[in-house]
Order: sequence, then C-alpha cells, then structure tokens
Amino acid sequence: MADLFLSCCGNELEKAQKNHSREIDRKLNRDRLAFRRTVRVLLLGAGESGKSTFLKQMRIIHGQEFDDEQIREYRNVIYNNILKGMRVLIDARQKLHIPWGDESCAKDATKVFDFNANGVLKLDSAVFCDYVDSLKKLWSDSGIRTAFDRRREYQLGDSLKYFLDNVARIGTINYIPSKQDILLARKATKGIIEHQIMIKGVPFMFIDVGGQRSQRQKWFQCFEGITSILFLASASEFDQVLMEDRKTNRLVESCNIFETIINNRSFALVSIILFLNKMDLLADKVKQVNIADYFTDFHGNPHNLDDVKRFLCNMFDSRRRERSKPLFHHFTTAIDTENIKHVFQDVKDTILHDNLRSLMLQ
Repeated sequence: MADLFLSCCGNELEKAQKNHSREIDRKLNRDRLAFRRTVRVLLLGAGESGKSTFLKQMRIIHGQEFDDEQIREYRNVIYNNILKGMRVLIDARQKLHIPWGDESCAKDATKVFDFNANGVLKLDSAVFCDYVDSLKKLWSDSGIRTAFDRRREYQLGDSLKYFLDNVARIGTINYIPSKQDILLARKATKGIIEHQIMIKGVPFMFIDVGGQRSQRQKWFQCFEGITSILFLASASEFDQVLMEDRKTNRLVESCNIFETIINNRSFALVSIILFLNKMDLLADKVKQVNIADYFTDFHGNPHNLDDVKRFLCNMFDSRRRERSKPLFHHFTTAIDTENIKHVFQDVKDTILHDNLRSLMLQ
C-alpha cells in the first residue's frame, strides 16, 4: 500500500514537473518569436552627434508623451545646460582676453560662475530664477557675444544660444519645458538606453549608447540581433576638436568610428544608414568658415553648401571596403521634427525590408 502511495505521488510530481517544463518551453518560444519580430535599431556615433535627440524625436513623432517626472528632469537638465554654458562663456571671455562691453557685468559673472552644478542634484525653479537677470545681462554683453562667436576655439553646447535667447520664458517660476526645449536639452548618455516604440503595429527597439570614448566599449554588448544601425555624424563639426583630447578633429574621429562599424563582418547582413546630422548648423557655418582650412583635399567652393555636403558624403563613403553593398545616407537636422519624420519614412522601409529578410533566413 505504501509503495502504491509513493508511486502515485511520484507520478503526480513527475507530471507537475513536465507541465512546468513545457510551460517554460512555451514561454521561451514566445520570447524567441517576440525577439525575432522586434526590429532592433542601434544608434551609433561619436558624442554629441544627435543620437539621443533622434530617440526623443521618435517618441514625439509616434505619440509617446513624456510623463511629469521626465518633464521635471528635463527642466533640471535645461537649467544646468544654461548655467554651465554661461560659465563656459565667462571663462572663455577671460582666457581669450576679451574685454567686457559693460564692466558691471563682472559682478553678474562672479555670481553665475560661483554656481556649482555638481553640488546640486535638483535645481528647482526658485533657485534658477535668482540667476535670470544676471544671465540676461551677460548674454546681451558684447564681451560674452564675442566669446560666443569664437566658440570653435573651445567646447560649447550647440543648444546654448537657443536657451539663452529664451531665458526670459525659461526663467519663470511655473516654467514647463516645451517639446522643442526637451529636444535641445543636452545630457550625456551613460551606459545603454533601450526604448521600445510601436510603429504601424511593429515593435521597434531603439538602443542608444554613449558616444564618448569612455562609453564605446559598451557598444559590443548591443550587437546581437540587430536589424539596422543608424550612424549619426555631426556634419557641422569639421572645424572642432574632441573634448577628450583637445586635438583630434571631431569629424575625423566620427569617420574613423564609422570605418570600424561599416567594415565589421558582424554587420554583413545589417543595413547601416548614415545620418549626416546638424545640417542647420552646417548651413550657417559654411557661410563663414572655409572647410579647406581643415581638409586640404576639399576642392569645391567652401561656401557652397551642396559642395560641402558632397565632400562630406564622399568622405564617409570612401571608408567602405565592401563596395557591392549600398550605403544609404540622409542629411538631417535632428531637432527638426518635420525633417526627421520625413527621413524616417524612407528609413523605416529599408529597416522593415531587412528585418523581413533576416526572419526568412532564420
């Protein structure tokens, strides 16, 4: 009788274990199918090339609103962008030996320069508003403006002018960042950020990784199962150097990274799409700066935007060893929602075609 009881118990336990094992297998199959169906898009490029801005655009274009906590965090980022940026301008004015337009600005400069953003975790509106009058006065001073005009000689964020032009609006106690403010807010990406967005019923997983040299060793953690790579390069940085070493041309650095990615055998079946970004800044820059001073192999009209765009495109294209595979490229302005919406319509078709092809090969 005892043996029969043990046998029944054993059979029930074995049956339960088999059912549990089958359920695990079913879940693994579901996860595997979901992983295969998900379009995984890796955003690569050097620091400040516009990867995070592009990801924010994807959220805005496809109706994913920012929640209250995220909006508060972006407000804090914007406050810090403005105060840190003005500190850089104040320091640059002094180091470049540019005189004040109005000597009384020195007092305002001391107030702003004494602000220590690293010691403030959350900069609330009341604290920021205390700096607004000084910020407005400094931004209108000819000495600070001259330092700003010479910004290629040091490191300064692209969005600072926009924020300082709007500091009266931003510096109100009830300020809530607009979508454009959020797009221009700059916070360096640390680590790996994944964000899933449903596009026409298809799950797209966008993977954003930091572009600074210290962050690039993490790129290889993201390569498995990638459908497409969007490589962003800041086209306007042809006359600027890296923050990391103060000597390497930023565009050359971007080209070198692109060469490593485009010729990696792991990506033989992955579509790589080049975004030559910050066209708005490039259009302004070519009017004043001669690209031939930085790239002696440029032979067109340095103040003709089309000539410069053609040169930049060829510069990246020449790094490809495998010529049978086409290189798709687009000229973009990541902060321009309509531009990105239009470009992504084309890009999406390429990505979905490649995803379907990879599913058929599996």
